[in-house]
Amino acid sequence: MKARIFAGVSIALMSLALTACPERIRIGDITRDPGRFYNREVTVAGRVNRSYGALDKGVYEIDDGTGKIWIFTERYGVPSRDGYIGVTGKIIPGITYNGTNYATVLRETRRRTHPGN
Repeated sequence: MKARIFAGVSIALMSLALTACPERIRIGDITRDPGRFYNREVTVAGRVNRSYGALDKGVYEIDDGTGKIWIFTERYGVPSRDGYIGVTGKIIPGITYNGTNYATVLRETRRRTHPGN
């Protein structure tokens, strides 16, 4: 009986969590027409190619097979290379981090990592 209640509550909580997440967008769609996505919250997922940072701040690049995009993080630190990650944030025109300019950047607000990472 307890297992059924737990399963029902778990499903209800997962449903609520999933409805709060923005739809996942292909990175290729963002890089083809970045103006359409500026200041919109989007979710992307892919494999980490490169990352640069210290403490909690930094930038990292992810690739979903349709394109690549730089992610700017101020809270979570940079993930390790080759990890699979899902990121939610707002698209901004660009940033300068540590003396390097990055165009069309996603400013991270939430992150999910694959359990194997």
